[in-house]
Amino acid sequence: MTEAEQKRQEYRKSMMLTEPLPKVITKMAAPSIISFLITSIYNLADTFFVSSLGTNATAAVSVNASLDQILMMAGSMLAVGAASYISRLLGARKEERASQVFSVAFFSAMAFGLVVLLGGVSFMRPMVRLLGATDTCEQYAIDYATYVLLIAPFMAANFVMNQCLRAEGSAMLSMIGMGFGGILNCFLDPIFIFTLDMGVAGASIATAISKFVSFAILIFPYLTRRSLLRLSPRLFKPDGAIVGQIVSVGSSSLFRNGLAVISAIVLNRIAGGISDSVLAGIGVSTKVMMFPFGVILGFGTGFQPVAGFNWGAKRFDRVEESYRFAARTAILGAAAMGLLLAVFANPLIALFAKADPEMRAIGALSIRLQCLALPAHSWVAVVNMLCAGLGRAGGAVLLSTARQGTCFLPIVYPMALLWGANGVASVQAVADLLTIALALPLVRRVKAGIRQAAAEEAARKTISSSPGEVAP
Repeated sequence: MTEAEQKRQEYRKSMMLTEPLPKVITKMAAPSIISFLITSIYNLADTFFVSSLGTNATAAVSVNASLDQILMMAGSMLAVGAASYISRLLGARKEERASQVFSVAFFSAMAFGLVVLLGGVSFMRPMVRLLGATDTCEQYAIDYATYVLLIAPFMAANFVMNQCLRAEGSAMLSMIGMGFGGILNCFLDPIFIFTLDMGVAGASIATAISKFVSFAILIFPYLTRRSLLRLSPRLFKPDGAIVGQIVSVGSSSLFRNGLAVISAIVLNRIAGGISDSVLAGIGVSTKVMMFPFGVILGFGTGFQPVAGFNWGAKRFDRVEESYRFAARTAILGAAAMGLLLAVFANPLIALFAKADPEMRAIGALSIRLQCLALPAHSWVAVVNMLCAGLGRAGGAVLLSTARQGTCFLPIVYPMALLWGANGVASVQAVADLLTIALALPLVRRVKAGIRQAAAEEAARKTISSSPGEVAP
């Protein structure tokens, strides 16, 4: 490692512990937000270009969003669990151990992606039917899933590299990797869909190529030793402590994404039972809402490693200050984004449903209701990231499974039964509001724990610095 690279790495460490927290969190969050927004753009780009092929094709892309979430299940579990542990290890200056954690997470993600690839290819038709494909959009769903499955191992590994780059303070490298792939996808979509006349399959090929390019960019700093962490098969040593830390903290992401898959499948099947227009409208509104959700998640992933790093370094004052700044900023930002999106909900949906009034009406209603609940969702997301950053696995699991699990699944069938398509469009917003009841008592306990740890550390320092103190 060159002297310049060593200086950059030392700066990253000092930045986490000494620079003003609003500046650090913003610096960490900005690249993450940009990368999430670009990811949202190219997810929406697929839907935009495919929508010209008809409502059935649009519904098929909506169905396959659940396939992405399946890949996110284990990929994000490994990524979030490893990133939280790595932040704390780096804060405690245990770089070698942090590299071992990263290597375990990376190669485990590749293995999981390979399992998804083999299983999906072997049971393609039953898989898309399970995900919610109807008779009229089944073949489109198969066309789209085929090429996405081929890139599954690289997609799963991308989650790990993306999160771990942020954990070590290299959010800009993470943004470049995810962002370039997203921009590339926007250019490739019309080429494969229209110029090469490949239809829905063309959108899938464009996505697969873009994901692989992101993988190549993200792995570059690890292979060239330009990161704090090292990647090597020799470091793949999954001992009990590593597995325990990754699983305990990362399980919140696993359960969240697992429940997101279940909820999406349930919602797809209910919406598809009404009509392909309702299925497509809910799917498009979900992708539109990925923009504010991406900003919130990007901001949270900028906040999480700062909280975790300072917790590991026993700077409890900075942990609490970082939470106050993150919570306040997230709520105000979400309110502004929600107002803007609610005003322009109709013209946004019209871009994807020019000749389908039912799809437009359901999609716009879903967007507006979720915008009303957006401030609540953003604050709960910050509390969730605080729990994950501090290694509070129980709290992270509780909140991450609430939005599309414990607060969603019990109400989705009753709301659909009572209010039909309007109930389906409303369920996510109602679930977001219900999560507040879980987050309030949890954040009180976490903040009490931070203050207790600060008091214990202050007492320890007082005892160790007292002259003439004799141990009993």
